[in-house]
Amino acid sequence: MQMSEVKKKQQVYSQEEAYQASLDYFKGDDLAARVWVNKYALKDSEGNIFEQTPDDMHHRLASEIARVEKKYPNPMSQQEVFNLIKNFHYLVPQGGPMTGIGNPFQIASLSNCFVIGNPGESDSYGGIMKIDQEQVQLMKRRGGVGHDLSHVRPRGSAVKNSALTSTGIVPFMERYSNSTREVAQDGRRGALMLSVSINHPDAEDFIDAKLEQGKVTGANVSVRIDDGFMQAVADNKDYQQNYPVFSDDPKFSQTINARQLWQKIIHNAWQSAEPGILFWDTITRESVPDCYADLGYETVSTNPCGEIPLCPYDSCRLLAINLLSYVSNPFTDTAKFDETLFKDHVAKAQRLMDDIIDLELEKIDAILEKIDADPESEEVKRIEKNLWLNIKQKAEEGRRTGIGITAEGDMLAALGIRYGSDEGNDFSEKIHKMIAVETYRASVNMAKERGAFGLYDSEREKNNPFIQRLKKADAGMYKDMVEYGRRNIALLTIAPTGTTSLMTQTTSGIEPVFLPVYKRRRKVNPNDKDARVDFVDEVGDSWEEYTVFHHRFKQWMEVNGHDTEKSYTEKQLNALVKKSPYYKATSNDVDWLSKVRMQGAVQKWVDHSISVTINLPQNVSQKLVGDLYMEAWKVGCKGVTVYRDGSRSGVLISNEDKQEELVPFPTKRPKILEADVVRFHNNKEKWIAFVGLIDDQPYEVFTGLADDEDGIFLPRSIEKGLIIKSRLEDGSSRYDFQFTNKRGYKTTIEGLSHKFNPEYWNYAKLISGTLRHGMPIVKVVGLINTLQLDSESINTWKNGVTRALKRYIADGTEAEKGTCENCQSTELIYQEGCLTCKSCGSSKCG
Repeated sequence: MQMSEVKKKQQVYSQEEAYQASLDYFKGDDLAARVWVNKYALKDSEGNIFEQTPDDMHHRLASEIARVEKKYPNPMSQQEVFNLIKNFHYLVPQGGPMTGIGNPFQIASLSNCFVIGNPGESDSYGGIMKIDQEQVQLMKRRGGVGHDLSHVRPRGSAVKNSALTSTGIVPFMERYSNSTREVAQDGRRGALMLSVSINHPDAEDFIDAKLEQGKVTGANVSVRIDDGFMQAVADNKDYQQNYPVFSDDPKFSQTINARQLWQKIIHNAWQSAEPGILFWDTITRESVPDCYADLGYETVSTNPCGEIPLCPYDSCRLLAINLLSYVSNPFTDTAKFDETLFKDHVAKAQRLMDDIIDLELEKIDAILEKIDADPESEEVKRIEKNLWLNIKQKAEEGRRTGIGITAEGDMLAALGIRYGSDEGNDFSEKIHKMIAVETYRASVNMAKERGAFGLYDSEREKNNPFIQRLKKADAGMYKDMVEYGRRNIALLTIAPTGTTSLMTQTTSGIEPVFLPVYKRRRKVNPNDKDARVDFVDEVGDSWEEYTVFHHRFKQWMEVNGHDTEKSYTEKQLNALVKKSPYYKATSNDVDWLSKVRMQGAVQKWVDHSISVTINLPQNVSQKLVGDLYMEAWKVGCKGVTVYRDGSRSGVLISNEDKQEELVPFPTKRPKILEADVVRFHNNKEKWIAFVGLIDDQPYEVFTGLADDEDGIFLPRSIEKGLIIKSRLEDGSSRYDFQFTNKRGYKTTIEGLSHKFNPEYWNYAKLISGTLRHGMPIVKVVGLINTLQLDSESINTWKNGVTRALKRYIADGTEAEKGTCENCQSTELIYQEGCLTCKSCGSSKCG
């Protein structure tokens, strides 16, 4: 069917129509409605919306899945599929499947996760560039990508080209990171995981790479740590790093103190929440696909959040089971988990995931057809085409799935069990054991009807620890698996459910509730005389504070007779929380070692991995982080990430007010300042800024038109220089800019103050005055944006000033004000000078 015919047959809705209908669907939940309309509603490239509510989307998904079901014996009907996925109640296809299934307007993969890499070739520059191109090609089709850098020669190694020695890993980290940031995906950037083995001689450089502000901002980074290193840490012994890693005949080796490097990992994670840790021997030892490593299934890296370790060119699609939905009579004394219904739905979830693989193969065929039809030469298209052919082969051959869960925290609370308690940990382990057995049983039953995945070999798998646990748990199912095989090479994961949990209105993934109740601020319209004003900011804007309840805490209140419309004092709210099953069960309350042990116990029943974060208060010691990491290794976790409150901006933080400190600048201006030159365009005009710096922080700014009679000319090659202040005979000051030209001579542009329009100059002095008194840059930018100036040219100049200063705002800093143009969220942060929405990920620069 032609695209125009599709559009004629479908009702088109305006943004506002879809939003209002979805707001009703989500019972007034503004954030859920906006996330669904902006991210998941069917729309074309012109922004026309073809679905009014998630019901329309779920009918679209059910129709396509039912079409695949008809290919196989005993098919489920469209209505049966719809009943499983409607209202985000039981089964929730995540991300790519939700957006892409039945979408005629988008030629994109349904996979959430990819890993690429060709260790035999990638050490060459050609191989490195090939990976870069493959990464970009996947990201433009909505995929998150991971790849490993352990094959890259360490810094200083001999190479047979004009460079003579290798630059090592870090420059390529920056290359791949920059490529990620260049790729737009529906208003958001791509997602990348970079990993390296601790056995690599450049491991320490890799670990330190992100400490420099603004470096490798487009990638998550994780270190692959082996048991030998961990044992050397425990025993305080030396450890030998090799290149190639773990080679019996290395080209380069060095001996390090394991505990010193371990302390660096701990310090960096404590300070900045990275690197993450991957316990690589545990991953590969437990991995069922690695039983087929010699056939191309050797695990080499993970997806960006770490929950899916993969071999090169394999991919995975995700589906979450909403655990809360299987609690009957939630938040009452008679609450009970419905195991019968749950087991039935787990089996059907695995069946749906296998259907989605068939839909993914159709999508890959469409991508290949699009590549063939593109006008570029075959040489240009070769890498992209081979990439998708490789991915298609892995999808057909292994049929990997990613069944996961969400609402673990709410499920426990609804049953009256405290998250993090021994009872809670035991119940979670029981549930995940049940999921493992029932998904594998479903895969075996599908093998009887649909055929086993092509490489299945019971002999290869018989000693795998995960398979051994399944055998012990259900000998009959294992016997059938040996006889009939199973449909899928690997089945399970626990992903961070992010926007999915916004639409299920539950806690995310395996995590506890962040906070059961918290406060938000809403800006007050100055013309609204009846509005309540609770807070006035430094620029005079008024804000009203209002209380927000976690959806399921509110449900607990309703079930237990508490008024949800009443205006509660802080003391009353605390008393309410204390009565609830969420008391002492938030992400900052849970005993951290208990959470690590829970993750280890659950990991035994998850054949891929688990994405989980250990949230820590700001004042914890580095020693505690080290203890948690060591415990995670001992209890069998495959990976671990810690987040210390405030260690990285742009992540959810607690509600405690934090005092902002002024930058301690000198009261008297130094005669000479280092300066950055910032160039930019404002519409068609060329602009230039000289930003005087002290300790790399803006202290003053001179900004105006470049290449203009009222401006200044500066060669394009000049990026830095000095601003020199001189006192003239009449008592006035003159500011000169000095730089070194191409021939090595110092050149001075005299009298910056005379090169710009006097009106510009006066405002520049005013703004420089606020900088010199140490006001945080984000507040200076906010202040400039509130200036009400009559002159259009001055307003244009004002835009230039803010563009120059935004470069110096630390990544993750919250914007003083503003609304996302994409989803209308007010939760905006700065990333590399650009405003980025925390709700939907869209980014706007300038």
